[in-house]
Amino acid sequence: MDEGKRQKRPRRSFTDEFKTRAVRLVLDEGKTIPQVARDLDLTESALRTCVERDRADRTQGKTGLTSEERAELARLRKEVRELRMEREILKKAAVGSAGRCNSTGDSSSWRQESKCLAWPAIQPQSDHVEVVLAVR
Repeated sequence: MDEGKRQKRPRRSFTDEFKTRAVRLVLDEGKTIPQVARDLDLTESALRTCVERDRADRTQGKTGLTSEERAELARLRKEVRELRMEREILKKAAVGSAGRCNSTGDSSSWRQESKCLAWPAIQPQSDHVEVVLAVR
């Protein structure tokens, strides 16, 4: 390996108790992040993240997102991703069925009239929409 390049440190995990002690050294005892990181063989960025999160929790969110807010944000982001996926599936299903009628044997007048109208003008009789997706 080149002398100029440092070897990447393997990813480590730490207990919540260890992180809490490290954060206390910075916030309660006034030590600097670089000093505590060196003493505990941590990266400064990892310790800084823990300190910022704890500081936000201590100030009820005045200095950043609290743990509860971060958890809610993660949950909402996941929900948005899922809703976007569902919307894309429904868009593709709608495009695939555009111009086709569901043949239920119903020859109601609105169905007959809708054949002469543009697609956006077709209005179903109820608010209920059922989409069935099949995987081949």
